[in-house]
Amino acid sequence: MSWLNYTHLRAFWATVREGGVSAASRALHVSQPTISSHLKTLETSVGKPLLERGRGAPTLTESGRVMYRYADEIFRLGAELEGSLRGNRAPVAQSLKLGIADVVPKSVAHHIIQPALKGEYGRVLCYEGKPAELLGRLVREQLDAVIADTPVDPHHHVNAFNHLLGESGMTIFAPPADARRYRTRFPQSLDGAPFLLPADNTSMRRELERWFSANDIHPDIRAEFEDMALLKTFAADGLGVFALPTVVEQDVRRQCSAHVVGRVEEVRERFYVITLERRVRHKAINAIVQRARTKLFS
Repeated sequence: MSWLNYTHLRAFWATVREGGVSAASRALHVSQPTISSHLKTLETSVGKPLLERGRGAPTLTESGRVMYRYADEIFRLGAELEGSLRGNRAPVAQSLKLGIADVVPKSVAHHIIQPALKGEYGRVLCYEGKPAELLGRLVREQLDAVIADTPVDPHHHVNAFNHLLGESGMTIFAPPADARRYRTRFPQSLDGAPFLLPADNTSMRRELERWFSANDIHPDIRAEFEDMALLKTFAADGLGVFALPTVVEQDVRRQCSAHVVGRVEEVRERFYVITLERRVRHKAINAIVQRARTKLFS
């Protein structure tokens, strides 16, 4: 292709990867006008817009997404070639840039990500944040995938694909001194119990609210948390009853010194890995999906 100039392509790749022209100019040690000129020339050569410019980080067009995927592969292979010529025979493994929604319990995220931490898959870069923020970074190709407890809402018009990892029921925990009392006549014994709950904008909270209503349970809500790690910190101090996915029950019992009051299969928490690809090609993401479906949530 006579029009493909790799200097222009690198400027485009760095702009997307770094999150903007100014960050790309710092990464490549050139001026911002130079980066902007390279981007304009590349778009003229391609004959299609690659970036939707506005406030904040640039957003990729559909053509831009295709261009970025190829550019990312080109420069990854370039790094591998450079390493090979310098005598490094081992290929450079593809890194994984993974977003983790802050409402996903850390212990669940740990088990989900574990297969990708094998050396054969390269470096794993984890970023935590709000689901909407992470999806924005995914669309801008700054992340390879996002782990979340809800699928992408089709009304958000985000061109991404939800890959269900699995689902888990809930386990109700209590401080050791109170667990036996709450086990008696469970779950009605929880009426009026002091509860530590997820924030009301989480899928886990909505599922628990439905279960409370169906069983005529009126919890005494002592605190609400968007960050499940913070909830577990308060729970470890014995400040109330709480619920977390059964799939990490053993971890919770060990970390919080909490006792199991009961298990609730009708309250389900689902976990997804969200990508821009209908068919996942990234080896590390494939390893995550396969282990989650065959072992973790089986």
